[in-house]
Amino acid sequence: MNNPNESAGVSRGPRFLNVSSEKCRKIHNASLEILDRVGARLFFEDAVELLKKAGANVSDGNLVRMGPHLVDRALETVPKTVDLHDRNGNLVMPLDGSRSYYGPGSDCLNLIDFRTGERRKPVLSDLADGCTLCDALPHVDFVMSMVLPTDVDEAHADRHQMEAMLSYSTKPIIYVTYELDGCVDAVAMAEAVRGSADALSKEPFIACYINAISGLQHNREALQKLMFLAEKNLPSLYIPCSTAAMSSPVTPAGAVALDYAGVLLGLVISQLVREGSPVVVLGLPQGTFDMRTMVTSYCEPERILPQVMAHHYGLPMFAIGGVSEAKLSDQQAAAEAAMSLAVETFSGSHIIHDMGYLESGLTFSFEQLLLCNEIVSWLKAYGSEIEVSDESIAVDLIAELGPDGDFLNTDHTLKRYTKRWYPTNFERANYETWVGRGAMSFSDRARERIEEILSQHEPHPLDAGTKERLAEIVSR
Repeated sequence: MNNPNESAGVSRGPRFLNVSSEKCRKIHNASLEILDRVGARLFFEDAVELLKKAGANVSDGNLVRMGPHLVDRALETVPKTVDLHDRNGNLVMPLDGSRSYYGPGSDCLNLIDFRTGERRKPVLSDLADGCTLCDALPHVDFVMSMVLPTDVDEAHADRHQMEAMLSYSTKPIIYVTYELDGCVDAVAMAEAVRGSADALSKEPFIACYINAISGLQHNREALQKLMFLAEKNLPSLYIPCSTAAMSSPVTPAGAVALDYAGVLLGLVISQLVREGSPVVVLGLPQGTFDMRTMVTSYCEPERILPQVMAHHYGLPMFAIGGVSEAKLSDQQAAAEAAMSLAVETFSGSHIIHDMGYLESGLTFSFEQLLLCNEIVSWLKAYGSEIEVSDESIAVDLIAELGPDGDFLNTDHTLKRYTKRWYPTNFERANYETWVGRGAMSFSDRARERIEEILSQHEPHPLDAGTKERLAEIVSR
C-alpha cells in the first residue's frame, strides 16, 4: 500500500500567508529603526569590535546601534538556499522555496515512557532509542536530541547527545550546545564522520540551533557560536526568541519586529565574519506568556508573521509544529499537533521541528512523535500533485462499463489502487475486525509499533575507527 516515502521537500500548494508586502516592509522598517534608534546589547567583545570596525555606533560598553546599510549589504551576500545532506553526503534537505522538512526537538527535561506511561527523567539509552525511531520513521527528515539525559555529566551532556545522534541515524542533525566548546566538539565529531573539515563544509549534514536571548540582547555563547560557524562555513540557525508580553511587546507585530531586528543583526555579524556563510532565520512564533497560567505557549495560533518575514527576505527558516501544551499524547495533543503541522506546511515553512513535544516543551513522547509522523504522511499526500490525464480520468473505461459497471476488478483499478494514500497507524478496519484485533486504541497501536521498530530497525553503523574518535572527543 502507498504511504508516501518521498522527501517532504516538495511545494505544498497555496500558502496560508495573508499578509501584504506593504505590511512586511513596515515590519522590516521597524526592525531597522530598532537597530538604529534603540540598538542591542552584545555580550561578546569580539562581536562588538567587529561591528564597530564596520561602522556601527558603540556606546555604554556593549550597546550597538547601526544603520540600514550594513543590513542591506548582509542581505545581498547571505545565501538564499541552505543545503543539508545526510551522513553519507546525499543532498536530502535543500532549504528554499516552500519545501518543508520535519523532525523532533531537543533537550526535554522529561520523557513519557511508552512502555509504562510514566513521566520520568530520561537517560542516555532513551536518546539512542529516540534516534533509532527517527531513523526508521519515513516522514521524520532530520534528528534533534529530543531529551536531556540525566545519567551523564550534565555539563557535557551535549557531547553525549551529538555522539548518539551521529551513531543511531544517518539523517541530517540539528544540534544544540551549551557553550562554544560544545559547538567546537560537535563540529569535530561531524568532521570525523565525514572525513575532513573540507568535506563537511562542502556537504554539511549538521546545523547548530542557536538561541539569542531576544532581538535586543545577544548572549556571549550565541555570538561565539555564530561567529565560529561562519568561519567554518557551516549552517547556523540564529534564532533570537523573546517571550511576548515579557521580553517583547504582547502584539505579534511588535514581538516579530523586535526579534527580527536581532535576526538582521545576526546576519550582519555572520556576513562580516565570512561573506556567504549560511544562516537559517527565525520562523518560530514568539512564545506567548499566558497571563492566566504563567506558562509560555508553544502552540498559539498567532504564528504567521515570522514565516511571512522569512519569505519576504527569501531566506530559509526554522519553524515549529507537531507540538502541544497537553500533558499526555491525548486528543488535545493530536489536535494541536495536526493544526500546527498543517499551518506550517501550507505556509511553506522549511525546517519544522519539535514534533513529539508535550507540556510546552518540557516533556517528550515517542508516541506523540509516531502520531506526528502519520499526520505528516497525510499532509504530504494532501499536498502532492494529482494526476489529471486521459488515463486517470478514464472516460473510455466509464463508457465501457456504463451505469451498472463494477470498477473493482478492472486492470485500471489493479494498476492504480496502490497509488492512493493508506495509513500506517490510523485505524481503517471495520468494527468487527477492529474488535477481533484486540480493540486497540491509537496509543496501543503506537506502543506496539515503537517496540517493533526498536527491536528490528538497525541504523547504519559508523565504522570502528570513527566510533573510537567520537568516544575520544566525548571523554576529553
